[in-house]
Formats: sequence, structure tokens, C-alpha cells
Amino acid sequence: MAGGLIFATAEDLAKNRARVLSLYRQILRHIDSPDLPIGGLAARLTKKAEVRTMFLFGSEERSLHNIADLIDAAEYSLSVLKQGRLPAR
Repeated sequence: MAGGLIFATAEDLAKNRARVLSLYRQILRHIDSPDLPIGGLAARLTKKAEVRTMFLFGSEERSLHNIADLIDAAEYSLSVLKQGRLPAR
């Protein structure tokens, strides 16, 4: 991320793209895990829709600090999913 700037440049966004896509795919993959205490198929599809919505709204973010916070939150959520639990809202 560029030093001293508040808003992300195209270069900053390009640097984060692969990381964000990886987090997105991993989270969706872990939601399908049979170890996760989610009801049936409808509940899993609902959780996936929530994840897609969060990433969609996050993709419109342009503040470097907010982007870093969103990535941290996604990494935390992924770590909780890997433990077989659902992240708290």
C-alpha cells in the first residue's frame, strides 16, 4: 500500500486482488464442510449468499485502512471456520 495515502490506487487494489479472491474461495469452500454446524442445504446457501454480499460491498471500498480491516476480518472468519465453528456476527 502506498505510504501516506488514504485512498487506494489501482496498484493497491491489484495487489490485494489475489489475496481477496483466495479468501473468498476458501470461506465458501469451508461453508460446505460437513464439520460445520449448519442445518441443511438451504442454511448453507443462505450463509454463502451472506458471504457473497459482504465481499460485494467490500469490493466497493476505497479506503486503505478499511480494506486492511476487511481482509483481517475475512482471515479471522476463515480461521474460525477451519476450527469447525461459525464466526460470531
